[in-house]
Amino acid sequence: MREPVGIILAGGRGTRMGGVPKGDLTLAGRRLLDLSADRLEPQVGAIAVNSNDPIAASFPVIADTVNGHLGPLAGVLAGLGWARSHDHTHVVTVAVDTPFFPCDLVPQLLMAGNGTLAIAATSDGEHGTFGLWPTTLHDPLMAFLEGGGRKVRAFTEAHNATIAMFPDTTPAPFFNINTPDDLAQAAAWM
Repeated sequence: MREPVGIILAGGRGTRMGGVPKGDLTLAGRRLLDLSADRLEPQVGAIAVNSNDPIAASFPVIADTVNGHLGPLAGVLAGLGWARSHDHTHVVTVAVDTPFFPCDLVPQLLMAGNGTLAIAATSDGEHGTFGLWPTTLHDPLMAFLEGGGRKVRAFTEAHNATIAMFPDTTPAPFFNINTPDDLAQAAAWM
């Protein structure tokens, strides 16, 4: 079984985008979910998407396993649980609203992490929704969330994440689409 598996985090509420689920937003005539899947699929053994809203996908859709809107770590937790139940050892997470993430994301994370937790970074900081997560972190992450933890960096630092550095490029590799202006900027780069 090829490792790791990919989890596309698409569980955000999209409030700054008028409540439209970000995975369904279109860029250059394609949904962000499809753009993310196309970029991630060659790098992983399988893909699942974390979404709390109905979303059309050709791969499994998994909802958060904890109640409330607990942020991206809830999606990571759901992905870890899904992967573990399918006998996978590692997941790589990507955010659905970041269409330019590197085509060598997974190899770089694997090299940096060497099987342990690894997070992507550029000169402007860490990008915690882009990481390699061993499924052994499922229970510690659940305890963190149940204890009120929400910040990705607090969890990753507590678990000694290694950093995979990526070069600064244009478009920025981890450019995040949060607003209509961001979507327009991404369209200009396409």
